[in-house]
Amino acid sequence: MERAKRAYILIAEGFEVIEALAPIDVMYRAGVECVRVAVGDTLDVVSSHGLTTLRCDTLLDDTDFADGDVLILPGGNPGYINLRNSERVCDVVRQYFDAGRLVAAICGAPTVLAAAGVARHRRVTCHSSVVAEMGDYRYVGEPIVEDGNLITAAGAGHSVEFALAIAARLVATETLSRTRRGMEV
Repeated sequence: MERAKRAYILIAEGFEVIEALAPIDVMYRAGVECVRVAVGDTLDVVSSHGLTTLRCDTLLDDTDFADGDVLILPGGNPGYINLRNSERVCDVVRQYFDAGRLVAAICGAPTVLAAAGVARHRRVTCHSSVVAEMGDYRYVGEPIVEDGNLITAAGAGHSVEFALAIAARLVATETLSRTRRGMEV
């Protein structure tokens, strides 16, 4: 029997609620284990607007990412800044990308790719406020952009579409169809 797919989602202080919860929800619905990883020293991480506190499963420094199929990076301000300022986050992004595993980033989080020095010259999208920070990338002003083992999304309004694009890479077509029907997408 095939091993269940596993997603790791990195949750930093100041994350955007919908950009984190939509992928967590869609992964759950599609049967993908989604491990919530706190980037910091506490399992409870506060969102960008202080709207919610998300209880994570593990701390970044206590996590072995070896068994993951995808690394998900939500945006939010200052969430994406906290992600890209973490050398450990950049190390994990490099490991996943260089191994050909899926890396998915939304909103400001594609700037983490630049900080990690991966995916140069690849097609990406991101929030309009960080386009100038994407230097050596081929910015495409589309809602969702897939380029090899990289999925990027423009922002919060595309969170469900982003999550479904990730799921499409991890689960069978029938599972994805059932997930979409259940969500009435």
